[in-house]
Amino acid sequence: MPFLHDLKIAVRSLARVPALWITVALTLALGIGANAAIFSVVRAVLLKPLANRDEDRLLYVRQSAPGIGDENATFSVPEIQDIGHGLKTIQGLGTFSEIDFTVVGLGTPREIKAGVVDGNYFEVMGLRPVLGRLLTAADDGPSAAGAVVLTNRFWTTSLHSDPSVIGKTVRLESCCGASSAVIVGVLQPSVPYPVETEIIGNVVTSPHHLSATMVTGREHRMTEVFARLAPGAQLETARAELRTSYAAMLAAHPEVYKPDDHFKIDVSRMHDQINSRANTILWVLFAASGLLFVIACSNVANLVLARTVRRESELAVRSALGASTAALRRSLLAESLVLGGSGALASLLIAAPMVTELAHYASRFSVRADGVTLDFSLVWFGVGLALAASVVLAYVPRLPSMNISHSFTLSGGGVRVTGASGRRLRIFAITQITASFLLLVGAGALMKTLYELEKTQAPFDTASVMAVNLPTMNFGKTPAQVGDFYRDVLRRVSSLPGVEHVSEGFSVPWRDTREQQIQLQFAVDGAKRQNGLEDWRARFRSISPGYFDTLGMPLLEGRDFKESDKAGAERVVIVSQSLAQTLFPGQSAVNRELRWTDGVIKFIGISDEPRRIIAVVPDFDDANIIPSPAMAVYQPVDQEGWSSRLFVRAQHDPYALLPMISQTIHGMSADQPVERASTLGDIRGEVLTPNRLNAIVFGGFAGVALLISVVGVAGVLAFSVSGRTREFGIRMALGAQPRSILTDVLWDGLVIAGIGVVAGAAVGFGCARLVGKYVAEIQSPGLLTFVAAAGVLLAAAVIASAVPAARAARVDPVEALRAE
Repeated sequence: MPFLHDLKIAVRSLARVPALWITVALTLALGIGANAAIFSVVRAVLLKPLANRDEDRLLYVRQSAPGIGDENATFSVPEIQDIGHGLKTIQGLGTFSEIDFTVVGLGTPREIKAGVVDGNYFEVMGLRPVLGRLLTAADDGPSAAGAVVLTNRFWTTSLHSDPSVIGKTVRLESCCGASSAVIVGVLQPSVPYPVETEIIGNVVTSPHHLSATMVTGREHRMTEVFARLAPGAQLETARAELRTSYAAMLAAHPEVYKPDDHFKIDVSRMHDQINSRANTILWVLFAASGLLFVIACSNVANLVLARTVRRESELAVRSALGASTAALRRSLLAESLVLGGSGALASLLIAAPMVTELAHYASRFSVRADGVTLDFSLVWFGVGLALAASVVLAYVPRLPSMNISHSFTLSGGGVRVTGASGRRLRIFAITQITASFLLLVGAGALMKTLYELEKTQAPFDTASVMAVNLPTMNFGKTPAQVGDFYRDVLRRVSSLPGVEHVSEGFSVPWRDTREQQIQLQFAVDGAKRQNGLEDWRARFRSISPGYFDTLGMPLLEGRDFKESDKAGAERVVIVSQSLAQTLFPGQSAVNRELRWTDGVIKFIGISDEPRRIIAVVPDFDDANIIPSPAMAVYQPVDQEGWSSRLFVRAQHDPYALLPMISQTIHGMSADQPVERASTLGDIRGEVLTPNRLNAIVFGGFAGVALLISVVGVAGVLAFSVSGRTREFGIRMALGAQPRSILTDVLWDGLVIAGIGVVAGAAVGFGCARLVGKYVAEIQSPGLLTFVAAAGVLLAAAVIASAVPAARAARVDPVEALRAE
């Protein structure tokens, strides 16, 4: 077969230029592989249907109060009853409350993420069991027996898919008491939302959910609401009906829903809500991989066209010897297909490991990224596109006609670069620079954000302080006995060798986000807001004496809590510097009286009695890496509050103390979990991981794009220099200095890069403004980032131009003219 023979010749021909072959193959492999990998993740996370039945009818209902900074206020039981009454467009509401259970009876006791749901939840969510049954309306009510459903992931990973767990009784410990429950079923594989739970129980598994404060407290909000559209109903109609019902509720309770709080309700499809965190980052990443594909294709086109033009003399000779135009075109097609095919095959080797890494990256933003595998549909599409491009590139170059005197020279001179060929090569190079500029700007913006986060220092030595979770165990204990246990833990751990300070609190900085969101309204005698309102809001924190010593934070004024600050003694608090300066500018806040006025305090066991401010501490924003002025109030845990976190300040390595700490605590209570031990420095690093991954992934894309662009610019200039050898020889024969030739070629490279940078800047500014209108999370990279990206590309263009420019400056005029 003639074409098979052409393929063999193409392979032998390309084997003589391995640098070209390898460059084209790797460039295509990176472009196709990266796009196949990121599309696999995007499709699995954003586009793949949920396991839920009729997912297009599944809705998520959100209540928010922007006036008090609460973007997701969740719902209370009375609110759910009010908004759910008489709905026509909604077939049913399902409720979910996040809770932490310590499970006893399934191996080693440990604290796990769990949910408490009503009997409608699974029906509304459209889920089914793979083993046993799910919770139904028969499991509702205070007289029902405790029942739990295991999530599929927990059953398969922690219990090794053991079917005998059905019917087993377990004990569930929570902050408000203990209960027993029977495992009744295993849930089908599905997306865990709003949190990644391991077990889901009915209401009676949580003593707190049976309390009068939970059932009747309108401001006691801790429940998420899901809804299912009635058949034939539309989302907008359901949204309007819910807002009407919600407005009537607000009007009926003006004492709860204050105008300045701006309470509102919204409804979105469940699929969109689940993807909300991953949506922006993955589509931006997909756009970045698309830019990389454009750069790769442009570079390959440059290299193939340059090689084809270099072979014009060879093609002219073959034409003169009788080769037909079809035979010449077939030989170009064979060589182009070998280049494109080798790149496509190499992409298969790159795509599989790349999708594994990208799935790990995406799992930081969406639970749907777990277990993502390579989607071969886009791989084959990319392979097909590469082969189609190979065919197109084979038919772009102009071939010599039989009348060679009117087409190509047969002399031994260099290649004649036609204006069309040079323009094509420059257009491809400029395209690469433009796309590279956009990727560099994006990577620069992410690195700037990461730099701002990394350089922010906490107000204490995070490396020396270790946090340990000690979940509350209530079974068979009174509240007083629970408190005695924690105090005994402090005494015993503090006596261990190597322990400098020890204390307790109810949240770990940067990790326990749910607890850190607790803010309560308060009033202070003698302090008023400028608008005349008396109530302020502050973060509520309960801690033990020595907490600030453990963290290494000095008191600015006053004294620390003491062991005598307990129930029955004078109520005292410590406030943050921002609170003191805001309420009492230029004065001392110590000995002032503070009272909690928030309506929710009566539901969580916090008194509204006045309490004396005894100290002021520096601001410590334990919820955000980049701190902002934080109004906070600290209460002694022995008076009011909760405590299940142990903080240990070590003289040397905190982790070296963990075995002794665990042994000490287990000697006091064998069932007591000792979990998630980590230094605050490592916790901070874990919080920064998504930002680091963003910078690494986009920085990697930008680096590859920059490298490909450098090769492209260098290739264009090298081709240009080879075609202008005669011109350079004549100029040097007429007295031109090598420095002038060098400057000429360098300037040519800068012009290509400059045009690409200007085009990239125009596209970048336009896209940033367009996307910013629809996606709030996208922020403008800033002028400095644009300037830095331009500087990098211009510098890279100079470097890429250096070798061709040096070659041009070394042209021998005599040899150049002799060759002509």
